Amino acid sequence: MASTIVVGYDGGDGAKGALDTALELCKDLGAELVIAFGYGIPLPERQSADYRDALHELGEKFVREAEQRAEQAGVPATPELLFDKAHQALAEAATKNDARMIVVGAHGESPIRGALLGSTAHKLLHLSDRPVLVVPAR
Repeated sequence: MASTIVVGYDGGDGAKGALDTALELCKDLGAELVIAFGYGIPLPERQSADYRDALHELGEKFVREAEQRAEQAGVPATPELLFDKAHQALAEAATKNDARMIVVGAHGESPIRGALLGSTAHKLLHLSDRPVLVVPAR
């Protein structure tokens, strides 16, 4: 069975760099890719249904884009849209798929800002039981 790498993908510049790196790693390691998009909303469900649906639709667009890039690179990829905060969704996807690692992009913010505001990458480093590769913004 091939190993798996999970990449967090939200269509941003940091995510595009993470996807490029994850695709390179998958090729080098013979791994499969899981493209994960998490979209948790801190509102009661009855108040957030339309917003949740819109985020789900946006997530589908993003993972399709990433799937196409994986296909062009010859890397088998599976999309996963998870209704949870991004860092929790990525950790869950990694556990569910017994991933070798999680790859995420950084947005170029300072370490202090990321720690204070709670970047996805910073939270994952503390939450995940898997290695987390943080790809710097280009």
